[in-house]
Amino acid sequence: MKKIVAAFAAFCMLAQAIPVAAAVEPPSVEALGAILMDFDTGRVLWEKNAREPLAMASTTKIMTCIVALENAVLSDTVTISKRAAAAPDVQMNLQAGETIPLEHLLYAMMLQSSNDAAVAVAEHVGGSVENFCRMMTEKALALGAADTVFETPNGLDAGEHHSTAYDLAVIARYALQNETFLKIIQTPAYTAVSSRTVYGVTNKNRLLRELSGAQGIKTGFTGKAGHCFVGAAERDGLRLISVVLGSGWGAHGKEQKWVDTKHLLQYGFAAYKQAEVLAADADAGVLPIKRARQDSVPLYFAESVTIPMTEAERESVDIRVNRPDMRRAPVAEGEVVGTADIIINGAVYKTVAIRAAEGAERHDLKTSLEKVLSTYLGLGAVEEVDIVLPEF
Repeated sequence: MKKIVAAFAAFCMLAQAIPVAAAVEPPSVEALGAILMDFDTGRVLWEKNAREPLAMASTTKIMTCIVALENAVLSDTVTISKRAAAAPDVQMNLQAGETIPLEHLLYAMMLQSSNDAAVAVAEHVGGSVENFCRMMTEKALALGAADTVFETPNGLDAGEHHSTAYDLAVIARYALQNETFLKIIQTPAYTAVSSRTVYGVTNKNRLLRELSGAQGIKTGFTGKAGHCFVGAAERDGLRLISVVLGSGWGAHGKEQKWVDTKHLLQYGFAAYKQAEVLAADADAGVLPIKRARQDSVPLYFAESVTIPMTEAERESVDIRVNRPDMRRAPVAEGEVVGTADIIINGAVYKTVAIRAAEGAERHDLKTSLEKVLSTYLGLGAVEEVDIVLPEF
C-alpha cells in the first residue's frame, strides 16, 4: 500500500472560489466553558474548556423539548400535578388539576424557561420526573454526549446534574434538525390556553433581535451554573452553534453571556468560509491493472466534502491517497480500491473512499481457456477438468 501526498485540482477550486481574507483574531470569551461548532459537519471551530463538566442550568430544556417531541404528540392533554405546580420561578403559575396541551407547555418552557412547564412535560412523557431524566441521559449518550447527566428536566441544580460545552453543542446540533423544535425557539411570542386561563408567553432570547441570522436557542441561570446560553445563527450558507457556560454571575454575568455568544458567532462568520475540498465523482487518478485487457481503470472520489475553514487552513490542506501500486483483475465497477485522507492542521479530518469508475475482467490464458471449455464443451471451470496452467 503506497501513500501519496498530492495536490489535486480541488485545491485549485479552493483558490479560485474563495477570496483571500485577513486573519481574524480569536474571540474574547469570559465563560468557564465555551465552544463554537459547525452545524453541517460537527467540526469544532473554537473551544475553551469545552470538555469540562459544568452545571448548565436551563439549557437543559433543549433536551427536555426534543425528548418530548420524539416521544409524545403535541396535541396531548397534560394534567398539571402538585409537583409541577410547586416548581420554583421562573414559572407559568400553573395550578394543580389544570389541563393544557403539551404543545403550549413546550412553548412556555423554551420561550420563557418556565420550570413548572418542564416538570409537567417530564411527568406526562416519562410517567415520572425520574424516569424522564433517565430518558434524557440515555438520549444524550446515544447522540455522543457522553459526559452529560440529567437529574432535573428544568435545569435546577441537583446532584450530579451536569454537561459540557461540547456535549450541549452536540445536543443542540441534533435538536436543530427537528423542524418543530426550530419553529418553537424562533417564535417571538405565544398564547398558551389551558382549562383555567390564558397565558401570554414572550421569547427571552435577545440574540434573535440583536444578531443577524440568529436562530436561537436557550438561556439558563442557576446559582451553581451562572449565566449560560446555547445559541445558533446562519449566514451565507454557514450555520454555527455556540455554547457558553458560566459567563458570570449577577448583572455582569447576565449581560456577559450575550457578549460571549456574539463574540463567538461573529468570529466564526468572519474567520471561516465553506470550502469544497473534494467533489463527488471527481477524477482520483488511475489504478494500474494486471491480467486484464486494459492497462488501468480510472478512479473517482466517492463523496463530496465541504468544510468550513480559515484562510490559513485552506492554504495548508493536504489530501493523502492510499491505494495499491497495482491490482490484479478482476476489479468491479464501483469497487472501493483505496481511500483519501483529508488532512487539516496535520490531523486527519475525514477519510473518503476511492472507487473504480470501470470494471476490469480477468483476461489471461487460464480464464480464456475456462470460457472456451464452458461455452463450447460444457465442461465448466478449468479446475473441474484438472488442468494446471503455469503462472505468467
